[in-house]
Parts: sequence; C-alpha cells; structure tokens
Amino acid sequence: MKYIQLTKEQLEALHHEFATFLASQQIDVREWNDIKANKPDVADEELNIFSDMVWEDVLTKAEYIEHFSKSSINLFFCSEGVIQRIMIKSKDQSIDLSSKEGIQTLLHHPKNGQFEFFKGAKKYEKERNLEIFDLILKGASINKEGALYQNLKNFVA
Repeated sequence: MKYIQLTKEQLEALHHEFATFLASQQIDVREWNDIKANKPDVADEELNIFSDMVWEDVLTKAEYIEHFSKSSINLFFCSEGVIQRIMIKSKDQSIDLSSKEGIQTLLHHPKNGQFEFFKGAKKYEKERNLEIFDLILKGASINKEGALYQNLKNFVA
C-alpha cells in the first residue's frame, strides 16, 4: 500500500465511488458481503487498492497545502517539479496564528514587526504526491484556492 487506508467515515462518504470500483472488478454487493465475511484479507486488499486510487487522485490535484500552529504558518504551492514554501512566524506570543483572529492580525498588519517571513523552494526529494502526503500526515491540509498563499506571495517576494 502506497498511502493509508481511508477511514470508515471517508469510505462511507465515497460509497458510490467504491461501489463503482467494485463493479469494475466484477464484484457485486452479494459477493462483496461474502468477501468481507469469509475473506477479510481480500476485502482489506480491495480497500487498500481503492484507498490508494483515491489518495493518488486527491494528491495529484492538490496545489496548495497549509499547516498552522500557534506561532507559525507554513504555506506550500506544489507545482510539478518544485514545492514552494512561505513561512510566517509570530514574534508576539499573544498572537495565535492557528486562530481566525491571528490570521486577521497577520493580514491587516503584516509589516508591524510582529511577524517574520521566509520564502523558499526546493525540488521534490521523492515522488511529488508522497511528499504532499507526508505533509498531510504531519498535520497539514489541502486548500483548493490557496488564497492565503496568493495574498502573501507578493508580500514575501
């Protein structure tokens, strides 16, 4: 398995897609129930294959990744060959960058000396999607629009 198996909640949300996946394997509902009951290792393997397909699709489409903590924000733009990073650190411990209020303070007063900005880029050390997945496992999340990255990229240039 390349990634991790989807959670029960994720699989339930993708019920129709999973049914289509099973149908493409020529497995109907009756047969799937039999596999789950009598061949749990086969059922687990089917779930692993489906999970990897879903993760691969999601990660391939991902462009913007964000990781927030109380004292810093890491924003990533994941292009084909390079991952670009903007890091913002708060010098003021009373500003919580993981909160809406902290983000608003940053956006309204970026030059007041309370924040440090860093910008960098690097080529992927391994496969692009695996590096994005590693960031997600470390607490980052995918952001489809990348608005915060876009707002700050010219500021940090």
